[in-house]
Amino acid sequence: MIDDRDPGITIERLYMKDLLLLIAETLEVDKAVHRHDGHSFFLLETGQVKLEIDFEHHIINSPSIIYVNPDQVHSTAASDDVIIVSWALSNDNINPEYLKLLADITPAIPLTLDDDTFAIFSDAVNFCLNLYECKGNKLYHSLLKNSCNALVALVISQYLELAKPADKLSRFDNVTKAFKDLLEQNYTTIKRPADYAEKLNISTPYLNECVKNTTGHSVSHQIQQRVILEAKRLLYHSDKTVKEIAGALGYDDYPYFSRLFTKITGMSALTFRNKNND
Repeated sequence: MIDDRDPGITIERLYMKDLLLLIAETLEVDKAVHRHDGHSFFLLETGQVKLEIDFEHHIINSPSIIYVNPDQVHSTAASDDVIIVSWALSNDNINPEYLKLLADITPAIPLTLDDDTFAIFSDAVNFCLNLYECKGNKLYHSLLKNSCNALVALVISQYLELAKPADKLSRFDNVTKAFKDLLEQNYTTIKRPADYAEKLNISTPYLNECVKNTTGHSVSHQIQQRVILEAKRLLYHSDKTVKEIAGALGYDDYPYFSRLFTKITGMSALTFRNKNND
């Protein structure tokens, strides 16, 4: 999805032969696992796609939508009759309100669309695809940005249908959400539950109670899982050494990080990298 028509916004309809070529090129370059610079959205119009996002496997049947954020690593395999519309926007091209909502629905799961909703998406993507070809328009960027943001809003609206209404959220839900927001911003620098509790102006036992009630796991578990997820992403996608990854994630004690990774995943970091690069 590299194009000079509008830096920061791309949209295209891919047919099976194009998708296979894209996958083959990705396989040759980086073993099929990659990240996109922007926020990526996919409308599966026909066929079936097997998608791995952050080490979770999904089988997606048409018609469906899926959102992948810039941090997530993913790889794709497709069946013979695939037609997919793919669009991506950089942070500065997405409505700030939508960026906040996208953060709340990450990680996103694939969503199957009913016929009426699929028809709305089809009309919207076709409009955006047509605009994408009209580079000579004097308001090209504004038209494309606004229309693609409408498409992003359509995607978000589908995920919000599944979310619990704000007025139905319990105190535990709200505290857990606030903790997860803080964790996403600070997981490389803050590792102690007490530090998160202090930032939230609550006690550590109460923070643990809220998080465990909502997620089934302790605050320490959530912190470790977030760190290990990023370690997996870097092991899978980057050429950094394990020691460099440990340092990037805030662990000066490399042996401790290695033991933590093995404890959480059941294998060493090097074994994980080798296993997933085979």
